[in-house]
Amino acid sequence: MRITNLLISILLLILTACGGKDKKDSTQTIPGSPAKQAPISVDAIIAKTQTLVTDIEVPGSLLANETTEIHPEVSGRLVQLNVKEGTFVSRGALLAKLYDGDLQAQKRKVEVQLKIAEQTENRQNQLLKIQGISQQEYDLSLLQVHNLKADIDIINEAIRKTEIRAPFSGKLGFKNISPGAFINPATILCTISQVSQLKLQFTVPEKYSSKIKNGQNVDFTVDGSLKTNHAHVSATEVFIEENTRSLSVRAVVISQDPYLIPGAFAKVKIELGQDNLAIMIPTESVIPIGRKKQIYLFKSGKAMTMDITTGVRDSSRIQVLSGLNIGDTVITTGLLFLKTGSDIKISKVNPLIPLP
Repeated sequence: MRITNLLISILLLILTACGGKDKKDSTQTIPGSPAKQAPISVDAIIAKTQTLVTDIEVPGSLLANETTEIHPEVSGRLVQLNVKEGTFVSRGALLAKLYDGDLQAQKRKVEVQLKIAEQTENRQNQLLKIQGISQQEYDLSLLQVHNLKADIDIINEAIRKTEIRAPFSGKLGFKNISPGAFINPATILCTISQVSQLKLQFTVPEKYSSKIKNGQNVDFTVDGSLKTNHAHVSATEVFIEENTRSLSVRAVVISQDPYLIPGAFAKVKIELGQDNLAIMIPTESVIPIGRKKQIYLFKSGKAMTMDITTGVRDSSRIQVLSGLNIGDTVITTGLLFLKTGSDIKISKVNPLIPLP
């Protein structure tokens, strides 16, 4: 009897223990079930409009208004050279002279022949009036006079070609020859540049080509000078360069500065226009995905992606042309940890930095 009661007591204890274990196990979390993630803390900005002055900076070069190499028109020995390096000369100034002694001798010979021919023509004219000679005989003597005059004109032109003159007023460069040298049309005596008026040449990317207009003002600086110089656009090339996809532009320099020398490198700044309703966001808030660009917006505690179209940019901000509305909340931090539908909370709303 005692053994029976003892067995019953042990069985009751075992059943009680098993029931408690099952109850305890039923309250535990099922293995593999996801735990609820805490919201991600991020910073954001509120999209609003700003006044955007669009400008670009491009490299350029200064050019003389006119520049050319001085060549002789004919071959010959140089007997006179009036090139003083670095000096200014006026248009038509005699720079060099070739030997023309043989031409001068030919001219004197023909002038004597012309004098005799004119005397003969004068006498025959008197005879023609009294019908002492025929009209044909007089015409032949008159033809001889005209031929000799034409010969003198040819010789004078040949003599003119032995004189090398300045084609325009300007500054002379270095001379490359000395008196006594035999030169030909391929010989470069020196260069001459019209530096009283300078031109500025530069290129702009193809996407800005439609914004460049004749008369438009541009600013530029050169190395060695802190002064900002000014010019206005005078002409644009008629085509886009295929290799660089850029448009060549020339401007007339208005400023006067001793640092402005032909060939000098210039930093050109061009103002392309002003937009009073531009929406600007920080560049770090834009996510490039292939050829598209996306941003994360805060909507009802969730992160939502939005495709956008961008415009001009500077070192810290980029313009949004489409895909973003005024008043939208743009997430600017923690982008690597976000995906569409992520729970987020805004820890700080940063103010927009005013545009310069």
